[in-house]
Amino acid sequence: MIDKINPPTCSIPQEPDYSGVSIFNLFPDPSPENYLQAMQLANAVAEERLGEYMLLSWYDRDRDFESPQHASECHADSAVPGYVDYGLYHGATLKVDIEEGRFVFFYLPVDM
Repeated sequence: MIDKINPPTCSIPQEPDYSGVSIFNLFPDPSPENYLQAMQLANAVAEERLGEYMLLSWYDRDRDFESPQHASECHADSAVPGYVDYGLYHGATLKVDIEEGRFVFFYLPVDM
């Protein structure tokens, strides 16, 4: 039976928690032609900022492709895409966003 005085509530979609994550927004000129060129740019930022690094997750809006593949399937009703959630919950400390979400990369530093 549903309580009409205190009906169930839906949670409000939350923005991702980027605390502890450095975010770099890039607008390269010329614009990257494809994912591989974008990844080279993002990797250069990661190497400069983190030294040795691991790419955890990424998104290519041009092809609507993400890694890990199908990560967003579990987030169909979520405000947070799967590749973002995966990166954040696997320890990412760097997000490189190229052209306002066209290409997005999450990195983790590798400790020696």
